[in-house]
Amino acid sequence: MQGGWVGFATFDYSRRCLVAVLVVAIAAAPIFGGDKSQSFKIPTVKIPLKIKDQQVTIVASGLVTMAAKDHGLNTANVELTADLMDLQQNFTAVLASELDKDERCGDRIEIEDAKLTPAEPASLVVVQLHYERWGCAKLLGKQEVKRLIGGNAVVPMKLTPSVGENHAELRLAAGLGPIEADGSLGELLRTGNLGELLREKIQAAILSALQKGLDLGAILPPALQDSVTIQDARFKDAGSGRLFVALDGQVRITDEQLGALAKELKDRLPSH
Repeated sequence: MQGGWVGFATFDYSRRCLVAVLVVAIAAAPIFGGDKSQSFKIPTVKIPLKIKDQQVTIVASGLVTMAAKDHGLNTANVELTADLMDLQQNFTAVLASELDKDERCGDRIEIEDAKLTPAEPASLVVVQLHYERWGCAKLLGKQEVKRLIGGNAVVPMKLTPSVGENHAELRLAAGLGPIEADGSLGELLRTGNLGELLREKIQAAILSALQKGLDLGAILPPALQDSVTIQDARFKDAGSGRLFVALDGQVRITDEQLGALAKELKDRLPSH
C-alpha cells in the first residue's frame, strides 16, 4: 500500500443520510418559500449499531438551509452532524473485537487501550497493544511452540476524511505516526506488514461505524435520490475531547418535487 491512504469506500450511505435529513425537514416544516435564509433544524436521532459484539450508539442531527430559488428550482444546503462520543468511550472494546488474535502458531495481539480524539479537521487514534509472534516446528515427532518476538507498542494514527471528485465518494486517509515499541517489535511494526495490518483494521473499524451510524436511509424518496451532492466531510472538536463528524452537502429540487415529496412524507410520519 502506498502512502497514507488505506483505501476508500463509495459512500452511498452519505447520499442516503443527507437525503433522509432533507426528507425529515420537509415533512416537519413548510415547503421552502421565498425566504432564502429559511432553515430547518433536524431532530436528534439515536442510531444504535453493532460492531461484531460491541454495541455503540451514534447521535445524529442536522440542518437544512435555503440557499437560492431560481425559476422554480430550489437550492438548499444540508449539514449532518454525528456525535461519536459513545464510540470514543467504547473504542478499546471496538478495536479489540476487530484486532485481538490468539493463534497458537502465529500472531497474538491484545489491544490494551485505544483512544479516539479530535485533531480538526482530522482525528487522532492512539493504540496501546501487546504483540507476540509464535512459531511451531516438529522435533522428534513432537510439535514444539516457541515465541519468536514479543513486546508492547504504542501506535498513533491520524485519520483525515475528504470527498471524492464525483461528490458521492468519501475517502479516509490514515497515516501512521512515530511508533513506540520494545526492541525488534518496533522494526517489525515500522517496516513489516504488521503496521499496515493495524492501520487497515483501525481504519476499517471507524469506517464501518460511520457507515452504519450515518445511514438514516429508512426513507429514500425517488425524487431526491440523484439530487444530493456531498461538498465536504470533516471531523470536529465539540469541546472536552468530544468528537463529531460533519457532512456538508447541497440539493437542487423543483417546487413540484418538493410539493409531491412533502405530501408523500406527511402520510408516512407518525402522529404526535
